[in-house]
Amino acid sequence: MVFAYYNSLSKGGKATYRKSDRITTIALPDNQQFSALVRPLHSALHNKDRKAAANACQQLARCITSGLSIPPVVVKVLARRPFDNYGELHGLYDPREGKAPPVITVWMRTAKRQQVVAFKSFLRTLLHELCHHIDYEYLHFPESYHTEGFYKRESSLFRQLVDREMV
Repeated sequence: MVFAYYNSLSKGGKATYRKSDRITTIALPDNQQFSALVRPLHSALHNKDRKAAANACQQLARCITSGLSIPPVVVKVLARRPFDNYGELHGLYDPREGKAPPVITVWMRTAKRQQVVAFKSFLRTLLHELCHHIDYEYLHFPESYHTEGFYKRESSLFRQLVDREMV
């Protein structure tokens, strides 16, 4: 499936898009260790503990980037999602320039009701932003597009990390 914005891409952009669309999984080495890192995040969200959630996210991201032999990212977990006329921002990947490591920002609470984001949604947001980093550093794409393959890669990571009883 091709998303509507595909037609506005350059020839090179279209080639990157098609390549991204064909890659549907990212295999993590020894997913046993990864799933053990997800449990503290689940507990932190349940306990509404932002600092513990931030620590769990950073450890998980560090383990994934290390396992894929790509540069690390800094993960920030902020309190409440920003909101404007377009809706709520769930996560943000900032690749940074120069020597500074890329930054992933996720928000723990919804904008309007200020409720803690559900575990599954929160983890998927973190993985979504991490997939942008993987696109650049592991797959060496010049751009990271939201393709069907991108969303499948995100889902493949989620399935490798989460025990069925957690969702």
